[in-house]
Amino acid sequence: MTMTDAGTLVRKTATGDASVTIFDPAILALPLYEDRHRALAARLESWVARHAMLPASLAGESEDERGRRYTRLLGREGWLAFAVDPAEGRDRPDLRSVCLIREALAYLDDLIDFAFTIQGLAAAPIAWFATAPGQRDLLPALRDGEIIGSLALSEPAVGSNLAALAASAVRDGNEFVLTGGKTWVSNATIADHHMVLARTGEGPGGLGLSFLLVPGGKEGLRTRAIDLMAPRAFGSLDFDGCRLPGDAVIGQGGGGFRYAMEILDFYRVAVGAAAIGFARRAFQSTVEWCRGREVAGGGRLIQTQGTANKIADMAMFLDAAALLVARAAFEFDRDLDDVVAHASMAKLFATDGAARLIDEAVQLSGAAGLVADSLPERLYRQIRALRIYEGTSEIQKMIIAGAASRPRL
Repeated sequence: MTMTDAGTLVRKTATGDASVTIFDPAILALPLYEDRHRALAARLESWVARHAMLPASLAGESEDERGRRYTRLLGREGWLAFAVDPAEGRDRPDLRSVCLIREALAYLDDLIDFAFTIQGLAAAPIAWFATAPGQRDLLPALRDGEIIGSLALSEPAVGSNLAALAASAVRDGNEFVLTGGKTWVSNATIADHHMVLARTGEGPGGLGLSFLLVPGGKEGLRTRAIDLMAPRAFGSLDFDGCRLPGDAVIGQGGGGFRYAMEILDFYRVAVGAAAIGFARRAFQSTVEWCRGREVAGGGRLIQTQGTANKIADMAMFLDAAALLVARAAFEFDRDLDDVVAHASMAKLFATDGAARLIDEAVQLSGAAGLVADSLPERLYRQIRALRIYEGTSEIQKMIIAGAASRPRL
């Protein structure tokens, strides 16, 4: 087994083909998964192995251009269909499949997981709720990666309380006039279409919010890039009298808050899956490093008691996190109760735990883990955002505590 420049552990099979082990077969064998998920996991491992050098080959390109390339690749290879199309017999995608894909893509590269996720988030308002034919006509292009979308929820003065959003779309005859700003918008700088949550006034608080479809080049829209510690296509959207047609509202007017909550609950579990992907990559590379690292007095780092303790904690975390994510995804796919609280548990445990695991990976790597653009250093920066996406860790604890304190009949 060797470490590629892309930081992915790759081995040669008996036939000489490259392969990589990402998923735990013992967990995949549980009844929480079906044969189609096990087949998907095998496809993903093969695909990641074949594309192991892709991140390094694009390292000289901007985050915006890599985002475009990755979105087109994911569409061309058929992966975006898992995030856009409903599963057979359902009106939503299969969350267990989405989680397996995110775990594999995060293992390969932060930005390719980002491209998959944001395209799925952007497609969700249309795929799940839109009835207007003109809006649904966008779905094939989103699925194929021919156009790129964004989901614009957050605002500069509003934290996690979406009911307090202030950006407003006021009716003017047969049009809406959109005014205000959105920030922390993934794909803001490259999106062809934005799904914008704004106040349309059907009621107070969350009852007055709707999703609106806003073309990226619309007059009255200005985009500003934001630089992040883990760079990606990210920015703010400023609306200054941006005029939209009357059919720009996605789904039911005033239904935007409910739509947003459904989408975030679904993708919250998938954030946990991505965290496991980052953590597995860190774990495998750290074990390889410790096996080869000599210590004072002879022997290898892997043989010391302190290292054994850390490796044991990492392995237990990965098993526990994978089980929590699998349970929550299974419950979503089966429409079972308590799914929102279990989604928060999966997201909280996986993201907080992955951050600790990667911190230990840096520690075990010593000074080598501090080198700019080394695998431990990149993972250390990349994992941090997952404790904020789709609701902060603090918000997840409030959801879990609320569910745990409710009386059970």
